[in-house]
Amino acid sequence: MSFQAYLDTIEKKTGLTPRELLDKAKDRGLEGPGVKAGDVIAWLAEDYGLGRGHAMALVHVIKNGPKIDSKHVGSTGAHRDESDTLWLDGIATKPGR
Repeated sequence: MSFQAYLDTIEKKTGLTPRELLDKAKDRGLEGPGVKAGDVIAWLAEDYGLGRGHAMALVHVIKNGPKIDSKHVGSTGAHRDESDTLWLDGIATKPGR
């Protein structure tokens, strides 16, 4: 599953866009490169029932922003993304949809 697919699934499961979840994480003090993955995973499991894999996609965005390694862009396989920049503003507003 690609990073973007994880984020899209998170939105479907929680009803919140990735950007809305980032705002909620910030409100909890879970932001920036020093955030502990375990804290984010625990929060997302407790409040939204998300599993580790989905939570780790959001951890990446919290720590690194929406950019991902370009090695998966345009490649083949399950982890292929269309862009090196993740869309955080929701499935309904994603360009090309």
